[in-house]
Amino acid sequence: MEKEATYSELEKMLEARGVTRRSFMKLCGAVAAAAGVSSLTVAQVASALEQSVIGAKEGNLYPVIWIEGASCTGCTEAFAQIDEPDPATVVLELISLNYSETLSAAAGYSMEEAKEQTIEAGNYILVYEGAVLEGWDGQALRVADKPGTEHLVEAAKNANAVVALGSCATNGGWMAAHSAVSAEVGATGVQKYLKEVGIDTPVINVPGCPPNPEWLVAILVDVVLLKVLPELNAENKPAVIFNQTIHDNCQRRGHFENGEFVYQFGSEEEKKGYCLYAVGCRGPQTKSNCGVVRYNHRRSWCVEAGAPCIGCCEANPNDPGDNWVEVNTPFFKRHRDLRIGDWMVQPETIAVGLTAIVAAGIAVHGFGIKASGRMKGKVKFEAKRAVDAKRPGTSGADYDQEKTILNADGTTTTLSAEEFQQKMEADYQAKVEELKNRKGGN
Repeated sequence: MEKEATYSELEKMLEARGVTRRSFMKLCGAVAAAAGVSSLTVAQVASALEQSVIGAKEGNLYPVIWIEGASCTGCTEAFAQIDEPDPATVVLELISLNYSETLSAAAGYSMEEAKEQTIEAGNYILVYEGAVLEGWDGQALRVADKPGTEHLVEAAKNANAVVALGSCATNGGWMAAHSAVSAEVGATGVQKYLKEVGIDTPVINVPGCPPNPEWLVAILVDVVLLKVLPELNAENKPAVIFNQTIHDNCQRRGHFENGEFVYQFGSEEEKKGYCLYAVGCRGPQTKSNCGVVRYNHRRSWCVEAGAPCIGCCEANPNDPGDNWVEVNTPFFKRHRDLRIGDWMVQPETIAVGLTAIVAAGIAVHGFGIKASGRMKGKVKFEAKRAVDAKRPGTSGADYDQEKTILNADGTTTTLSAEEFQQKMEADYQAKVEELKNRKGGN
C-alpha cells in the first residue's frame, strides 16, 4: 500500500486544480527566497514539498496544532485567504492540521480529543495566534472549560517548536496596549510566558498584524527541507525576515535621501510618490522584509499602496509594554505619544509649552529691568566689586592702578583709575543715548 505521494501523483493533483508545473516551481523559488536559502536549492524545495511529510498522501502528514489565544483571528484569515487554486493552497492543504478553532470542520469534544491525541503522539508544530492572558490565574480566556494558559502549556511542552504567529503572540500586541483593563488582563507573549512556567520548547516569533502568510510557509519548508529551525536573531525572529529595516528595502528610499517628503495626504508630493516619513512612516525603525516579499502574491504592500508603515512588526518578546501599538500610535504623527499616567501628549505640544514659558520669562525679565530703571542708566557702578573687596591683593582687587586701553587707530592710552572710571561711564551714557535715538527717544 502506498504511504507517500509520488511525483506523478502530486503532479496530477496540481493539474486537476489548474496549477501548472511552471507555477509550482515559481512558488518553490519564492519559498526558497523567504526561507533564506539559495535560489540553487529551488529543485530541493520542490522535492521536499513533493516527497516529504508535507507532500505525503496519507499516514505520514506533518501534524500542526493551531491554537487561538486572545486574538481577532486576523493572522488565520490572512493565511487562509489565498487565491484558489494557488500552489500555496495546494501545499498547505496537505499538512495535517489536526486542530484549529477557526479552520477545522470539527467542533466540540471531537476536536479537543484530536488535539489531545496529537499532543500525546508528539512530533508536531504548534502555531499559537493571539496574546497569552495571565489575568485572574489564566481565567481571562477560557476554552473547553479550561484556562487558556493551560491549553498553551499542554500543547507547547511536547511540540518540536512553537510558532508565535502575529504581534499579539509575540509580545501581547493590541491586548497588551495601555487601557483601563490592561493591567488586570495581563496580556503577554508566548515566549515570555513559556519561560516563566519553565518550558524550554524553541519559540519562533513571527510578528506582524497580520504577518505575511509566506513567512509561515517558509518556516514549515525550513523544518521539512533542512530538518532544522530557521536561523533566529536575538529576539527569536527568523533572521532572514526580520534583520533589515523596511526603510532599507523601500522603493521610496531615494526620495528620503533627496529630502522629498509628503507632508499632507492628497498633496502634489503624495501624487509624485515622495517619502512618507513626515506623515508618520515607521519604516526606519521597523525590521521586516515586507518590501521584498510583499503581499497578495507580491502585487503590493503598505507603502507601495500609499500608506505609511505603522510598524506592526515591531515587537519586543521580552517586554509586553514595548509593543507596536504603544510605540507607534498615533499612526499618522511623526512622534509617538508620551504617557504620563493616564495623560498622553505629543512631544511637539511639550516643546511649544516650554518655548512659551521661556518667552514669558524673558518678557517678565525685560519688564522688570525697565521698571527698575536700569534701562535708563540709573544704575550706579560699584566703586569696587564686593567679591574683589573680599580678596585684597588679587589681580582684580586693586582698582587704583593705571589702565592701558587700546584705541580704534591701534594706539594705546594710559589712564588713571579715576579717568578710566569716568571714561567707562561716559561710554555707557553715549551708548544709551544712541539706543534711545534708534528707538525714537523711548
